[in-house]
Amino acid sequence: QVQLVESGGGLVQAGGSLRLFCVLSGLTFSTYVMGWFRQAPGKEREFVAAIGGSTYYADSVKGRFTITRDNAKNTVYLQMNSLKPEDTAVYHCAFRRFWSDYVVLSSYASYSNWGQGTQVTVST
Repeated sequence: QVQLVESGGGLVQAGGSLRLFCVLSGLTFSTYVMGWFRQAPGKEREFVAAIGGSTYYADSVKGRFTITRDNAKNTVYLQMNSLKPEDTAVYHCAFRRFWSDYVVLSSYASYSNWGQGTQVTVST
């Protein structure tokens, strides 16, 4: 059974840091592209970062967030530094089979499976 489980969210002050975790089980983790998306209340789900053959970042998080993976632990991480109130959202991870270009990997329609998400709240 394929399962995605996110964790690591919480409440943090602006300028602080959080590290999100996403564990994928039931598949050969190392062969899949992993992505992070986020969704704030009343807004569409938006791309944050992806990792596979390389890495991609949304402009809004570039230089502040870092996506990494540990294939031995079936885990993808999102290190979030210099957090801003506008980063407040539910963060979801997702996976897909093949690496592609930024246009494809930044679209949530390109991913087939999603986790339940973890809440990140950044206070002023």
